[in-house]
Amino acid sequence: MEFLGTLSLVLITTAFAGHFSRRIGIPAVIGQLLVGILLGPAVLGWIHQNAFMHFFSEIGVIILMFIAGLESDLGMLKKYLKPATAVAISGVIFPIVLVYFFGKLFHFNNEQAIFLGVTFSATSVSISVEVLKELKKLNTKEGTTILGAAVIDDIISVIILSVLVSMFSNVASAQGGHQSGSLGMSFLLDAAYFVVIYFLFKWIAPKMMKIGEMLSISSSVVLMSLVLCLSMAWLAEQVGLSDVVGSFFAGVAIAQTPYKKEVDSNIEPIGYAVFIPMFFVSIGLNMTFKGFIDDLLFIIPLTLLALLTKWLGCGLGAKMLGMNFDSMNIIGSGMVSRGEMALIIAQIGFQAHLLSSEFYSGVIFVIILTTLAAPFMLKAAIKRQDERADSNNS
Repeated sequence: MEFLGTLSLVLITTAFAGHFSRRIGIPAVIGQLLVGILLGPAVLGWIHQNAFMHFFSEIGVIILMFIAGLESDLGMLKKYLKPATAVAISGVIFPIVLVYFFGKLFHFNNEQAIFLGVTFSATSVSISVEVLKELKKLNTKEGTTILGAAVIDDIISVIILSVLVSMFSNVASAQGGHQSGSLGMSFLLDAAYFVVIYFLFKWIAPKMMKIGEMLSISSSVVLMSLVLCLSMAWLAEQVGLSDVVGSFFAGVAIAQTPYKKEVDSNIEPIGYAVFIPMFFVSIGLNMTFKGFIDDLLFIIPLTLLALLTKWLGCGLGAKMLGMNFDSMNIIGSGMVSRGEMALIIAQIGFQAHLLSSEFYSGVIFVIILTTLAAPFMLKAAIKRQDERADSNNS
């Protein structure tokens, strides 16, 4: 029953870390990430990545993105679909091209350099979502564009990874267990999934929530919403997409029903009391200082390049469609986190010999650094916009 001690330690330390982080003016998620670094292999070595941490953190990110979907405005998502698409496309092109040339400087072959670029083209906005929620900016044009771009970014990354899988035959797809034998079939499955999402909005979610209301058991409506959330996350993984895509759209679908408020008010305590802190800690557990000094000449420039290419690429996508610099800054900052998506891709590359053991730990370190930097960049960008708005109003 060792996992009970681990769970207790994580929950109490993240509670205090989040509290003190907010007291000193930084996002609570930073404190939770630092708990993972402190308690994990990088410093104390009390907690390690294992099946227990993996399962709890996976449920945590699914619930986090489900809540983001619940609190999203579908009308806003539709309204900002065009800028979200531009942000996603430019935010994928910039890292792939520039990181490819960076890899060539370190004598990566073409396959390895392309794969390095793909790794840093991925975006994980789960941490940005937490910051946007904390600062009450999730339903702004910038927050909506970030959410929409993240979904499109994930689809583009999966497609590019599928192309690599097809080209370099022994690579598995981004989500474990789904072997990509045919690129055409992969695209077909992704398209079929979005047909399911259409029916989810039109028929499945409303019907299932009504059935939940009819059940004479406690919290039946919330139970039915969790079934939808987890089922859509599982189905997304089966077709090669990220599970958070499924949970996000499940949340958006339920938000269109009369049960939105009841579900939201009951799901948040479940997520934030247990599972979501485990997700943020699990990211910190991937940090290790082994070989850090030796890899500094690789880590420092790649970190700067990873931050710059996503911030500039996504920001320019927003700028091209008429958004001002403050909006561009917020959107670019909100997209720089690589998080669990990049960690998954890096692990695939390592297992498929597209990422050598010589550079693997350095790449993981850079992914963690971009994830840590994202909340600071996003909060600074939002603060700058708010200060400018206040000065214009005064």
